[in-house]
Amino acid sequence: MHPLVELAKKSIEAHVREGTTVGLPEPLPAEMSGRAGVFVSIKKRGELRGCIGTFQPSSECIGSETVTNAISAATKDPRFTPVVEVELGDLTYSVDVLSCPEKVSGLSDLNPTKYGIIVVSGFRRGLLLPDLEGVDTIEEQLKITKMKAGILPHEEVEIYRFEVIRYI
Repeated sequence: MHPLVELAKKSIEAHVREGTTVGLPEPLPAEMSGRAGVFVSIKKRGELRGCIGTFQPSSECIGSETVTNAISAATKDPRFTPVVEVELGDLTYSVDVLSCPEKVSGLSDLNPTKYGIIVVSGFRRGLLLPDLEGVDTIEEQLKITKMKAGILPHEEVEIYRFEVIRYI
């Protein structure tokens, strides 16, 4: 298990079991330093159980970003009830560290297996990670991301792309 995934797992288990927050390892490993957006995904028997993240960093380092977003994925994803202790043995985790988003000039700049996207229309914005099962075309990726943001299919949007390093 990659150290970032292990950190996410330990963060969730400590929060669910004891209501505590784990500290970061010392010395801080290189993959936990620096600043970046981070998404933590939780699956239970292969099905999504929670996913929360940030596309721009809000913590002092990737390690702290992972801890915060892991706890949020387990307790604050509005699509799911909070994770409870009896589920912990059935959960698997992944951590995506995002590159800085860049605005695209057209759909030809997109590839749903390589790039995640952010769509923006006014104050509404949606994000979809890359390389998701069942999202095989740019059109599907845009449709899902607009829907997540409450943006109608025909509405114009600004599109940003980003890459991730996915740890499992």
